[in-house]
Amino acid sequence: MFDAIVVGARCAGSPVAMLLARAGYRVLLLDRAAFPSDTLSTHLIHQPGVAALARWGLLETLRASGCPPLNRAVYEVADVRLEGCARGVEGQRAGYSPRRHVLDAILVEAATAAGAELRERCRVTGLLRDDTGRVVGVEGRHDGGYFSERAHLVIGADGMRSAVARLAQAPYTLRHPKLTCAYYSYWADVPAALELYEKTGSWVAAVPTHDGATLVLTYFPQSRFGEVRVAADRAHLDQVRITAPVLYERLRGKERLERLRGTGDQENFFRRATGPGWALAGDAGHHKDSITARGISDAFFQAETLATRLGGRLGGDPALLDRALTRYEEDRDGALVPGYESTLTVARLAPPHDQRLSLLRAVQADPELTSIYFDLVAGIGTTSDLYPLLLERLAVV
Repeated sequence: MFDAIVVGARCAGSPVAMLLARAGYRVLLLDRAAFPSDTLSTHLIHQPGVAALARWGLLETLRASGCPPLNRAVYEVADVRLEGCARGVEGQRAGYSPRRHVLDAILVEAATAAGAELRERCRVTGLLRDDTGRVVGVEGRHDGGYFSERAHLVIGADGMRSAVARLAQAPYTLRHPKLTCAYYSYWADVPAALELYEKTGSWVAAVPTHDGATLVLTYFPQSRFGEVRVAADRAHLDQVRITAPVLYERLRGKERLERLRGTGDQENFFRRATGPGWALAGDAGHHKDSITARGISDAFFQAETLATRLGGRLGGDPALLDRALTRYEEDRDGALVPGYESTLTVARLAPPHDQRLSLLRAVQADPELTSIYFDLVAGIGTTSDLYPLLLERLAVV
């Protein structure tokens, strides 16, 4: 009998397994993949996520892996160019953009070092329930055979197409249409900061990652997915050329290191996060367009919040556990709905409003205001609490 079974071992699953195991619980961690392995990702860990790694004692491990810190950010739209660095959180001003085969392996190793039992190449096919309908475990396939394990809580951290969410029949509580399709590639010897370029109908980003590579991402309206996917390589480079010509010039004559990757399947939703004997974390419970690159940081937040709410409640009174899970869902929604709404605004790739451009023109003249704006990009605070501060400072100026 495990205290918790965590299905999915990437950016939400491994941290929650690690934190529960560190708290003394017996945890089983399952994943369909083996590690290290890659996955579709924008790679970016904003400063709140970096602060979480620092709290967990894993930031130095990430730094030692050779992942470069992102100490400078650039954002261009129309005639505006912002350049600076976020003020950060808990002393962490730099972001990081690790390759996922590196980051996820660090997280898995931390979970197993804490005492979680890991089973790789494992597929969950069903949930076990007691006579009341409460989830009490999982069943599935592993090493060519059938397995069944029981636990006080099953946590689905198995991505946007979560098997646990499907099997638990977790309903959507908020859902919007897909807005963009995205493609990315890696390039050698292309100097870059964290760079963001916006035009109507287009978004381009660049960020340095492991082994001297630079990740270049392009976003298109979802309505263009059928057209773009037919000649994705050409569309990808054309989008860089049109939207970020200075970046395009740096790519000339450089080597693309890997094949182009992309997706037109970027769903936007919140699912019910909990039920009797089960909970969802990370993309399983909440997914949004990757254009703001909040996924990893949000997964860390959910993992830590869930582990904190569960403190002392696994293996005890199920009613106390259920109340703790309800509070976790309230915490999740209260913290992440504002970022969800702002992401949808960006992902619509609409023409920038004159009022917003006027504000950004004023911001670019003030380094402190620029840092405040990059806090907003990183998800530190929201538009509702940062813009009044920006307007107050502008009034003084």
